[in-house]
Amino acid sequence: MNTAPDSADARHRWLTDGEQRVWRAYMHATTLLEDHLDRQLQRDAGMPHIYYGLLVGLAEAPRRRLRMTELAMKSKITRSRLSHAVARLEKNGWVRREDCPSDKRGQFAVLTDEGLAVLKRTAPGHVDAVRQAMFDRLSQEQQKALGEIMEIVAEGLQPNEAGADLPWLR
Repeated sequence: MNTAPDSADARHRWLTDGEQRVWRAYMHATTLLEDHLDRQLQRDAGMPHIYYGLLVGLAEAPRRRLRMTELAMKSKITRSRLSHAVARLEKNGWVRREDCPSDKRGQFAVLTDEGLAVLKRTAPGHVDAVRQAMFDRLSQEQQKALGEIMEIVAEGLQPNEAGADLPWLR
């Protein structure tokens, strides 16, 4: 269905029928994929996908710790959403906060041994879910093309100018 107004505003470049199909297929697939991964992680580890991503980010960091602002940036979420998520992860004993000695207002999120153990138990099932939902359905060429396309889209959405409206700055 074309939702463009009847030539009322010819200045806009409305999506063509083909672009509309691609856009809707993308939105449908990403919504289903996120739901699939959320359900798998809730079932296997009692956590949403966003929490798993935070644990992975900390596990990959030196000494399994990142400043909260850096973790928000890496996770592409607002600082308030991160604070709420870290509070839940702390309650589970998977993460702890430490004050930053060089900045009284700054804090580190640190992956605990228990959090690392949960991540190690959960990772194989999560990788299987990702592989089954995505990579097993695509040829090597399709995987390469999808990676290149997503890098181009992400690069175009990652502003470099100071004062950009980015989630981790809110």
